[in-house]
Amino acid sequence: MSKAVTIAQVAGLAKVSSASVSMILNGRSLSRFSPETVRTVREAADTLGYRGKHRTIERGPVRIICPSVMNPYYAFLLQGVQQVASAKGYDTTLHTTYWDMAKEQRLIESFRPENTSGVIFVMIPQQLELAEALSRRLPMVAVGDRSSEMHIDTVDVSNRRAGEMMGEHLLTLGHKRVAYISTTLDATHSARVLRLKGLQRAFAREPSAEEIRVLSAEVTPQQELEVTSIEHEVGLHLTQRCLKQFPEVTAFVAINDMVAYGVLDALWQRGLSVPQDYSVCGFDNIYPSRFLRIGLTTVEHSIEALGQSAFHLLAEKIEGKENTNGEDAFTRIEYRSRLIVRDTTGVPRKSTLVERKVTV
Repeated sequence: MSKAVTIAQVAGLAKVSSASVSMILNGRSLSRFSPETVRTVREAADTLGYRGKHRTIERGPVRIICPSVMNPYYAFLLQGVQQVASAKGYDTTLHTTYWDMAKEQRLIESFRPENTSGVIFVMIPQQLELAEALSRRLPMVAVGDRSSEMHIDTVDVSNRRAGEMMGEHLLTLGHKRVAYISTTLDATHSARVLRLKGLQRAFAREPSAEEIRVLSAEVTPQQELEVTSIEHEVGLHLTQRCLKQFPEVTAFVAINDMVAYGVLDALWQRGLSVPQDYSVCGFDNIYPSRFLRIGLTTVEHSIEALGQSAFHLLAEKIEGKENTNGEDAFTRIEYRSRLIVRDTTGVPRKSTLVERKVTV
């Protein structure tokens, strides 16, 4: 009868101390070790057939942190993530934050190697320092904006370029007076800020273009949770305000397609035509935007593919196949944005609404 494999033999193969092997295989103090060390020890135990009282614990689920599931943008992202997770045999757990920073912090602090295989943020974390600290304990990938300041592996798009692309499109049509309609517009929602900056960059190159009118509404985490139509409502109400405050505007750029639907409804409620009276556009190209009644001009971000790539990248990290350029190197996969021109944008109206006796 062959002798039982010892902890010392596992330690020798894994090139770590026997004490480290004991803690890892017993599931104790795993936060002290890198994911690579934990994986190496467990693989060594399995290779040698270690059958002691300490055994490798089951792999935990991949945790997905998402702000909301009401916007189809996130639904499609999640679908892409889970398509690859299912194919690779991983379980996933979804955690929604509704942009609540305290909840995001509680989640980050609760994830440990013994209960989590990896983490995917389907948005840019609101608390980068906490997220970066977590990424040093667990495999992590974020989906969002291109940023050189974030020390996390990412799958991203250039929201600044997307905004610039939309600005160029409107300028080509002849629009010089444009309104930007957004939900909460601050540094913790970087995509919204970057899209505006891109739009402003395009308009800054046209001497005859006027300053972009920016209208935003503060949306609380409680509203995100309780008001399922919040983005549509923001688009509707801000457009009503803009029609009274800035009647000279000829085009609306909404922060995303859901807000753009609210813009469209506000215009249609007043008997205004799109694009004859106003042009309207959004971002994300979610599936309702291609419906015939809507036909929204928008920017394609390859949403489902973003989610798929995020899980592929995370799985490589979990399975020890991540880049070998050192711990200070980060992987970034960027998808190129594409302008999708549909029926909601056209040349600016030639007469003012007052001259045409249209009440707004």
